Amino acid sequence: QVQLVESGGGLVQAGGSLRLSCGAAGLTFSVHGTCWFRQAPGKEREFVAAISWSGDSTYYADSVKGRFAISRDNAKNTVYLQMNNLKPEDTAVYYCAADLLGHGSGTGTAYHYWGQGTQVTVSS
Repeated sequence: QVQLVESGGGLVQAGGSLRLSCGAAGLTFSVHGTCWFRQAPGKEREFVAAISWSGDSTYYADSVKGRFAISRDNAKNTVYLQMNNLKPEDTAVYYCAADLLGHGSGTGTAYHYWGQGTQVTVSS
């Protein structure tokens, strides 16, 4: 059974940093494209960042370019989202999602496996 588990969320002041982690059981990230999505209260889920299964390509939403970085450690079977210069509008529940041999799609329906999410709150 596949399980994705996000961690690293919390409360941070604007301008601060957090690093989210997505660990997996029953799934190997080195053959899965992985994406971070987020959903704020009352808003639709939105794409944040993605990394292709090969690890060669990364993609970012315009709103986080230059501030967030997605990476993967195959030895630890973990995907990370480093978030710097956080803004109050980054407040949301962040989810990781994975798709076998995925190329880093920003569309949620492309992903078969999802985590439960981790809350990120940025205070002004």
